Amino acid sequence: MDKVSEGMNRRQVLQVLGLSAVAGVVLLRPALAGAAATDGTPLQFMPKTAPDPAPLENELAKYPKCPYCGMDRRQWQHSRHLIHYEDELVDATCSLRCASLSLALNIDRGPKAIYAADFGAADEIKPLVEVEQASYLIGSDLPATMSRTSKMAFASAEAAQAAAREHGGEIGDFDAALRQAYLDQAEDAVMIRQRRAARRRRQVNGHHHGH
Repeated sequence: MDKVSEGMNRRQVLQVLGLSAVAGVVLLRPALAGAAATDGTPLQFMPKTAPDPAPLENELAKYPKCPYCGMDRRQWQHSRHLIHYEDELVDATCSLRCASLSLALNIDRGPKAIYAADFGAADEIKPLVEVEQASYLIGSDLPATMSRTSKMAFASAEAAQAAAREHGGEIGDFDAALRQAYLDQAEDAVMIRQRRAARRRRQVNGHHHGH
């Protein structure tokens, strides 16, 4: 264990052991264990943050970048989300899309609370609200973040309905918005594969015509 422990503290090692048991995978090859301490692959399963019992205090200063896409959360503060897991680890993202990645990867780490920016607030930096209390406007013409379908959270159901009258879309709860986030990712994955296949076909055909 000594070699592995050099790059990781004992708690991380125990987490890796726990993860490998869950996944049925041996993760203690030194190359992998060393990588886990420094980069996001393959263990972006674990949020790379210290336990934080009060994540909403100085939230944007503490969590300035989305760990999944690298975008500036202050720039995307109107769509940002924050997941506070039961073990006090925090994943603070730019959008519901990246929050949905966190929830999928951390399926065994229960969320204590999930927060979203209140798009309906007049504040320059939109305040965070618990998603259980939020209404999501799904599929409106409001700009989407990292996704094909706009999904904006509103603390006030009335504000969400007013936005729907102006911008279209449907009102749903967090679960409905989360389902849409996963559907969007599936559609994106299919579209990217189709585009790449089409590009390969064009290259092959161009190559043949060139002779």
